[in-house]
Amino acid sequence: MLNKDLNKNMIPLSVPHISGNEWKYIKECLDTEWVSSVGKYVDKFESAICSWSGAKYAVACVNGTAALHIALKLVGVTPGDEVIVPTVTFISPVNAVRYLGAEPVFMDCDKYYNMDVEKLIEFIKKETFFKKGQTINKTTNNKITAVIPVHIFGNAVNLDRLLPVCKERNIKIVEDAAESMGTCYREEALNGRCTGTIGDIGCYSFNGNKIITTGGGGMIVSDSQKYAEKARYVTTQAKDDSLHSIHNEIGYNFRLTNIQAAMGVAQLENLKKYLKIKKCNYDYYKAEIDEILGLHLAEVPDYADNNYWMYALQIDKEVYGKSREELMLFLQKNNIQTRPIWHLNHLQLPYKDCQNYKIEKAYDMLDKTLNIPCSVNLKKESIDQVIRNLKC
Repeated sequence: MLNKDLNKNMIPLSVPHISGNEWKYIKECLDTEWVSSVGKYVDKFESAICSWSGAKYAVACVNGTAALHIALKLVGVTPGDEVIVPTVTFISPVNAVRYLGAEPVFMDCDKYYNMDVEKLIEFIKKETFFKKGQTINKTTNNKITAVIPVHIFGNAVNLDRLLPVCKERNIKIVEDAAESMGTCYREEALNGRCTGTIGDIGCYSFNGNKIITTGGGGMIVSDSQKYAEKARYVTTQAKDDSLHSIHNEIGYNFRLTNIQAAMGVAQLENLKKYLKIKKCNYDYYKAEIDEILGLHLAEVPDYADNNYWMYALQIDKEVYGKSREELMLFLQKNNIQTRPIWHLNHLQLPYKDCQNYKIEKAYDMLDKTLNIPCSVNLKKESIDQVIRNLKC
């Protein structure tokens, strides 16, 4: 995301593109004074997300982390439970596990940066047992309630392989589709279905660096009416009688504002166009970068139509002559903002004592990967400038 301290000549990593009805819809909110968490645009945004994704229900939240927090609560995660998470991801889903007093169990990544589904299945079959309808971790003797597959950089996790195992073991799937709005499967049983709609419940994010944005904001989606009704209830402070302020359980002030939702409606109107631009820019980058010795633009899964949210540059230091860190600093000096992938979560101080399983590939992906500029409004001359500097 663009840092406020970047100079005006800097090519930013990923910034919003405001090109449609955002001003018009937000002005209507201001003119009518419907600016808070009640208003027609909240309903419109939820309905539009359902229409786009194919989910039956959608509940708008203040941000993607809040959506994950509530989603985990809805599927039954309680203190002392365990939730399987990827080590390669922004820390948000891991923190959401801890918000509920549960413990993360960390998994390695695959070649697409996603949770390694094959290792996860191996872990479930070899390191857990099933008793009285629950999957129990042999090492800790704790119940594994859920798994959070995160669709990293817009790359769809291979959920087709995971679904039957989780169903058999009563492990709930909470999809973190924060980065993959617009990514849809195209093979096997999941053909035509969008990320976020495959598991028991899904979560989107509309942070400022996402493919569409509301500034902040998130969304819970599900085909379960029970989950949707409960989500709406607990995200609005669990009001049983709003007039007399009766609350029969703990709720949260997690609803999206009408102003933000108005922006979301406008952004979603242009998502199809944004997806085409992102793919076109990826293809242009890839054709040029893959001709540079020691550099490679990471592929995306062939079983899905990708949203190409981030472009992951992979660096072979021995061949290219610069490490990830050296290249990042070189590009920064030449007014190009880049970003390494996140520090591995099983190494983060709050989680260093948590269980992890056969984490190997993640170290290599961390060392060699640098995200390069990918904004929807990225100009060809800016892409050319990035490529010229990569050739230096």
